[in-house]
Amino acid sequence: MPGKKDIRPTNRKSGRVSLAEVAAHASVSIATASRIINGITNKASTETIERVKASVEELHYRPASIGRALRCQESRIVGLLAAAIENPMMAAIAASIEQALRNEGYVMSLCDTYERAEVQDEYLLEMHAQLARAVIIIGAVKSPVLDRMRTDGPPLLFVNRPDPGHARSPYVGIDNYQVGRDVADLLIERGIRRVGLIHASLDATAATLRRQGVLDGLATGGVGEHQVVHAHVEGLSHLKVGYDAMQQLLALPNPPRVILCMSDLLAYGAYRRVVEAGFDPVSDFGFIGFDENPLNPWIAGWLNSIGVSADRYGRASVDALKAIWNGDERYGPVYLSHSLRLNGKPLPGELSSGV
Repeated sequence: MPGKKDIRPTNRKSGRVSLAEVAAHASVSIATASRIINGITNKASTETIERVKASVEELHYRPASIGRALRCQESRIVGLLAAAIENPMMAAIAASIEQALRNEGYVMSLCDTYERAEVQDEYLLEMHAQLARAVIIIGAVKSPVLDRMRTDGPPLLFVNRPDPGHARSPYVGIDNYQVGRDVADLLIERGIRRVGLIHASLDATAATLRRQGVLDGLATGGVGEHQVVHAHVEGLSHLKVGYDAMQQLLALPNPPRVILCMSDLLAYGAYRRVVEAGFDPVSDFGFIGFDENPLNPWIAGWLNSIGVSADRYGRASVDALKAIWNGDERYGPVYLSHSLRLNGKPLPGELSSGV
């Protein structure tokens, strides 16, 4: 405005522009500036509203949210705890959720729990102390604070892996049991009757459900559990677990040639061990994984993978949070439709006796 002085501070310790300075810059009262900034514009003229908005932009004003958070006992922060951000699939899901939250005016705080209960509990307590609007957990593990916060804490949403302690908790992701059944149906349809099954810890609900779905589906198709060769190694690194478990299978006199891995990263590790052993990983073995890791088209054209594209998680997760915040008690698990990406190569033993 003509003749208006530039009142931006030059020596303030905090460097933060105050609401009073915005009001003075726009030549309105503090109350008027506050109402307009908070979206209450019915008592202000269009010219006044535009003047306040211009002052906010020119002075780079950001309202302090801590006072409102304390009054409302909630903030604009949504915590996201991921079990392993180094896993490209989890990182891609987190990125999708962050974008969807930002589009709705929320700020995501990302933490890596390393799939350790004590670290998960530490972050859950911190999110509670920060008055987080909600906490999303990708890959939750059992923990004491998690048990307590189901009833005494911010709303919880479980993504990609269901709540390990309560089957009816809000969940967004793949139907892990059903994808196991679908993979079993594929194997039966193609005449494959001998399978190597690699998994890490079965404390994680996703792997447990996937494995059970596979075994039930194979049993329905006439494949007994004795025809499924299990290879299991404890560890948090799925790459290393897959590598070591594949070594167990290769040590057998007649190792299975179709390898079913409970995650794509397990398949990556198994693939490397097969290569190092001098086999052709495409013609000698066939790999099936879970997750539809975003790296697969770039580095794992040999892998058949079943899962959900990571970019679908963001919108679905925000919609689930809105239902939770609105108190919709009928809102159940959200199962995202899955697909199986085949690499076009026949699986070893396909349409054979499978012995």
